[in-house]
Amino acid sequence: MTSMHGGDIAIVGAAETDQVGKLPGHSMLALHAEAARNALADAGLTPTDVDGLAVAEPQAIEVSHHLGITPRWLDGTNIGGGSFLLHVRHAAAAIAAGAADVVLITHGESGRSRIGAAGHAPVASSPQGQFEWPYGAVLPHTSFTVPALRFLHDRGLDRRALAEVVVAQREWATHNPRAWRRDKVTVDEVLDDETVTYPFTKQMCCVVTDGGGALVLTSRQRAADLARPPVYVLGSGESAESTLVSQMQDLGSFAGFRRASAEAFTTAGVRPKDIDHLMVYDAFAHLPLYGLEDLGFIGHGESAGFIADGHTRPGGKLPMNTNGGGLSYTHTGKYGMFAILESVRQLRGEAAVQVPGAALSFVQGVGLFFAGASSLVLSNRR
Repeated sequence: MTSMHGGDIAIVGAAETDQVGKLPGHSMLALHAEAARNALADAGLTPTDVDGLAVAEPQAIEVSHHLGITPRWLDGTNIGGGSFLLHVRHAAAAIAAGAADVVLITHGESGRSRIGAAGHAPVASSPQGQFEWPYGAVLPHTSFTVPALRFLHDRGLDRRALAEVVVAQREWATHNPRAWRRDKVTVDEVLDDETVTYPFTKQMCCVVTDGGGALVLTSRQRAADLARPPVYVLGSGESAESTLVSQMQDLGSFAGFRRASAEAFTTAGVRPKDIDHLMVYDAFAHLPLYGLEDLGFIGHGESAGFIADGHTRPGGKLPMNTNGGGLSYTHTGKYGMFAILESVRQLRGEAAVQVPGAALSFVQGVGLFFAGASSLVLSNRR
């Protein structure tokens, strides 16, 4: 019997749009299409081979029609930036259950140029509209300030801990020709940069870009007949909390991270010490700190020192966010697709800055601030 975990499902196609960055000539739908074509070509497949489609935004049926696909399985799950990790999890379940044979997951977003992008008009009747937006907690950098400050306070840290995250990830981006921010930077330069919302300076916040990416999943049996090296889905997990940041169970720790990652590790049959490559969603510099601790890679209060000591940098014992992350590589508004794609590149041995011998990668997503969590364990071995 085929299982959704344990390596019975494989990623056989993975690609981004031809460019990421500033693309005013591309609409959101055009970015979806370009990424989809590239991923299908990577897999050696065509739209006629696809019978399952997963999209966060716009509606999946808009994308399927645009691509000329008639799916028998659709997933429109949208929990923000971590949606695509859930799409991989859901696609694996669908393929294992026989609901689909080949699933295409697409992402396209004109986050910088806003071509064909939806607006962000607040809904006054929503929980956020009633209880957070009237107090100014509207945009990500204003909503994330309280948990970031709480995290630092609980551990006796200051803003240097956030700056160390930026510096560590910039070391990866410096050698990545597609990265938006590539200049080397020091902790003091990060701290002296323009303040966006305390405690965040501009470089502690993600870049704002256009771009897209896509993945193709199928069964292990069918993957064996395709040209590209498969990347196997060993485990996955998902969880959720309140859409109100102010109502997190614990502002200094994210229960969603702990629950989703615990299920991913259990279903994969591995432990944090087995992982040799890590991608943690990093729209802001505090998220990798949460990730290292909440996912169980290190203990409470140890994340800042772990990063400052160089363990997540090139040559470190736990390479993390090796494309430069959302802080330096690209961030279209929903970053999770790019984290998965970097994991696939590392496991294929095709990354811009390759981790020697990368065989087991963990990808952690977050969505709608601290509302949703999604986790994947991927490997180039079964």
